[in-house]
Amino acid sequence: MNTTDRPSPEATPDEEQLLASLRQFIRTRGAAYLEDPNITSIGVGHKVVDGKQTGEIALQFTVGEKAAPEALEALNTTPIPEAIVVDGVAVPTDVIERNYRPSFRAVAEVEPPATKVRLDPIRPGVSVGHFRSSAGTIGCIVYDRHEGTPMILSNWHVLHGESGALGDAVVQPGPHDDNRVDANGLGKLVRSHLGVAGDCAVATIEDRGFTTAIQSLDVTPDQLGEPEIGDKVVKSGRTTGVTHGKVRRVDVIAKLSYGSAGTHAIGGFEIGPDPDNPPADGEISRGGDSGSAWIFKTPDGGLTTVLAGLHFGGESGDSPDEHALACLPQSVFEKLEITLRPPAAAPEDTEDVPEGFGSDFLGPHIGLPTLAAGLDSDAVQLAGSEVIPYTHFSLSMSKSRRFARWVAWNIDGAGLVKLSRAGINFVKDPRVPADVQTGDELYSGNRLDRGHIARRADLVWGPLEEAARANKDSFYFTNITPQMDDFNQSSKNGVWGKIEDAVFADVDVDDLKVSVFGGPVLQDDDRAYRGTRLPREYWKIIAFVEQGQLKSRAFLLTQNLIQVEALELDEFRVFQVAVTEIEERTSLQFADTLRQADTLVVPESVGDRRPLEDPSDILW
Repeated sequence: MNTTDRPSPEATPDEEQLLASLRQFIRTRGAAYLEDPNITSIGVGHKVVDGKQTGEIALQFTVGEKAAPEALEALNTTPIPEAIVVDGVAVPTDVIERNYRPSFRAVAEVEPPATKVRLDPIRPGVSVGHFRSSAGTIGCIVYDRHEGTPMILSNWHVLHGESGALGDAVVQPGPHDDNRVDANGLGKLVRSHLGVAGDCAVATIEDRGFTTAIQSLDVTPDQLGEPEIGDKVVKSGRTTGVTHGKVRRVDVIAKLSYGSAGTHAIGGFEIGPDPDNPPADGEISRGGDSGSAWIFKTPDGGLTTVLAGLHFGGESGDSPDEHALACLPQSVFEKLEITLRPPAAAPEDTEDVPEGFGSDFLGPHIGLPTLAAGLDSDAVQLAGSEVIPYTHFSLSMSKSRRFARWVAWNIDGAGLVKLSRAGINFVKDPRVPADVQTGDELYSGNRLDRGHIARRADLVWGPLEEAARANKDSFYFTNITPQMDDFNQSSKNGVWGKIEDAVFADVDVDDLKVSVFGGPVLQDDDRAYRGTRLPREYWKIIAFVEQGQLKSRAFLLTQNLIQVEALELDEFRVFQVAVTEIEERTSLQFADTLRQADTLVVPESVGDRRPLEDPSDILW
């Protein structure tokens, strides 16, 4: 996620397609390789030659013991091929000698540190455990996705264990650190999972208060990220405290023995020591750190609030290679049905509910867009509706793409005020499940900007208090899509950000009021980056009244009207198109009044259309 020294985002489309193919290969066929008793994991990493990492992507296998070909039969194992064909590409393999084990055992200390004593309120980063187990670490405070109940997140082998059952007591600190379990009750084990989705469990908080900031890091994770090779991460664990790491393998499935619970394949990623911040004793994790939350760091070393993973294991005692294993947060949160943010309480009175887009704002009624029948199930629901209202705008979210399909907003040109954006952060809307919103996990450490769909400057109008609410509402990630850093500034596509200004400058708009509809064109073959498909086209429709007549004009920001393959993100052009063409590309249906108000005649031949080079080229 947050790094400057990995191939992304400079990776070519072919390289990104290869990574996507390898991820699918491991998720569908990786576990079968672990049936070989000598293979301990499979994942994607940079090939190691003569002890040094190269830039070549490889399928990396770790084995319990490297051996000459003639000795493989004695180990009951078979040779790993030099390359494996995945989707028609011969991908080189890499074989590393390495074993894994869950890291929850601990050693006694005469004077327990602050992470190993009873706390009230509790906080992430300190000792916890099943009342009959040893001790691990509280990763973070989470909430039941449906009821909003606060809970602690840790590992299956910390909160559940070989002899545990749902409903069992969980204690803080863990029994290894304080065996007075009757006095240290924290809550009950309510959900757990041990499998490819992760080694994870949650327990209620019944007898203590809690704080969400992680011990010694003082950050509260509020977003889920997806790790990539080279990302910098940090964790605070019960045993080793704060240690820094660097993601070195992704899409890993590792085989671990859980005693009488058997051997299980666990999915996740692998972390090695960060050479810029090495641990004092060479250990980035030890027994008792299981359950710790790994947090992403920014390229300059700062802390983020993005959760990278849930620590669950490390190297076996006789391994010379220092590393840690962590579960993927998206898988864990989906399996346990939890979220990082408590669901927002319903407003006590209707005055607190934003009015959203005004359909009668211009005089003539203009209804909101509707989704094609096949898209209904993909729409995020809020209070039983797919329309999510904000101050001066409304939108509809796609669950699968985690972006808005459309945003509709009103602009009162006569009431616009100038307000600073200082102190307003981009945040996820607490009314909407966090896992259907795309947050900072996509934007940190690269050239992607958080681009407003409904422009902030368009929304800030009306009485000061109302304008301030709109100013803040515009920064919810539901109104944001990825744009290159020169998206609105470069000479190639600067027209896009000036369309709303141009209508006021070039048209005698009645009452200085304009309504705008816009959003991304979400296509199945959009290029994937960090697990998110990036829209390669955007659309916008401007509606206004001129001399009593309703008019609408439609625009498309695209790479090319003919080509559909993904090109470089800064090769966009702006075209003036018909409203019906936007409907065809987006599977949205606009109000009849909006469609009928589009009187622009577009050349039938695509070759006759020319991109807009300047706002003055717009035909109003």
